Amino acid sequence: MEPLDELRIRASFVNCSKGEAKRLNLPRDLADLPWADLDFLGWRDPGAPDRAYLVAEDGAGAGPTGVALRIASSARRNLLRSSLCSICLTGHSAGGVDLLAAPLAGPAGRRGDTVAVYMCADLACSLYVRGRKSGATVRRIEETLTLREQIERTRRNLDAFLAKVTATAA
Repeated sequence: MEPLDELRIRASFVNCSKGEAKRLNLPRDLADLPWADLDFLGWRDPGAPDRAYLVAEDGAGAGPTGVALRIASSARRNLLRSSLCSICLTGHSAGGVDLLAAPLAGPAGRRGDTVAVYMCADLACSLYVRGRKSGATVRRIEETLTLREQIERTRRNLDAFLAKVTATAA
C-alpha cells in the first residue's frame, strides 16, 4: 500500500459524514508504519474504545476507501464468538478477534443498516499474514498456499467486505 496522508485518509470515508471523518483520531505514527507490508491501514480509536477504522486502496485505482467500524459490545461478543479472523484467517485466543460492524454507505447506512465481519482485534491482518507480527495468542494455519497467494486471499476477503459496505451507495 502507498503511504497515505491525513487529508487522503479523511476524504476516503464512505460510511460516515465529512464532519465525523474530520473529527476521528488518526494513528499517531503514520510516517513510521510499514506501508509496503500493509494491504490496508487499520486502527482502533484510543479516544473511543468502541470504534475502529479501516482504509484500503481501491483495486480499480479509484483511490482509497475508508470505513468506520463499531466494535460489538462485550455482551454481544460473548454470544457471537469466533477465534478466526475472516479477513486473514489468523487464529487468535483470549479476545484477539472482534466482531466489527460497519454502517452501509449511503441511505441504507443512515437508516442504521450494517454489515459485520470477524477481524483481528488490532486490525494487523497484513502483518500476521506476512509473519511480521506474532504472539503467544496467535495461531497461523499451516497452508500449502504461497505467501503471495495468502496475501491475495486476504485482499479478496477485504475487497468482498468493502463491496458489501459500498454496494447500496453505487
